[in-house]
Amino acid sequence: MSDQAPPTGHRPAPVHTHPDNVPLLSALSALADPVRIQLVRDLAGHADWTLSCSDFDVPVGRAAKSHHFGVLRDAGLVEQRDQGTKRFNRLRREEFDARFPGLLDLTLRTDDTARTATNPVLNPSGTALS
Repeated sequence: MSDQAPPTGHRPAPVHTHPDNVPLLSALSALADPVRIQLVRDLAGHADWTLSCSDFDVPVGRAAKSHHFGVLRDAGLVEQRDQGTKRFNRLRREEFDARFPGLLDLTLRTDDTARTATNPVLNPSGTALS
């Protein structure tokens, strides 16, 4: 079930999906995109309601950024509210962790993306992938 925040004027209020209503595949799909992972990581590093959509430095245009936030809302990861002409964001960490324990912790880890020759990515047989 989705919850809609009260409208504040110039655009419709965002519709929010509670994480309890999100299938695992939808959550995984939302977290499979590098831009959305960056948005989630940025939100995790800031206090709730301190970042507006324009504060995120991601390599996509405004419309694409809006789409990515919609995917994150639909997956129960982000809550948004309008204040004047800005839309502020909150990572729904507590609610999402209750539904998918550990998934956000894995997403927020950065050590798995920085593999080197001394710490290579291995295939199932234990040999390094090139």
